[in-house]
Amino acid sequence: MNLKPGQYIRHAKYGCGTIVTRDSERTTVDFDTAGMKMFVTTLAAFEMAEGQPPVKKRPAARRRVKAVAAAS
Repeated sequence: MNLKPGQYIRHAKYGCGTIVTRDSERTTVDFDTAGMKMFVTTLAAFEMAEGQPPVKKRPAARRRVKAVAAAS
């Protein structure tokens, strides 16, 4: 099976996810519910999933809050 980064796949244990990176040694998948997982490419068993991957919200940037010195 010729899978490429960006394709939506299904795994028997982790469910559906999107391939993030893939080379001859490792395949990294961002699963919808299980998060990021890395597999040995030659041993990984995936099948093509139907539909489109869900749009994930990017985490909001954390802002530092400056402490305001209380005026006496």
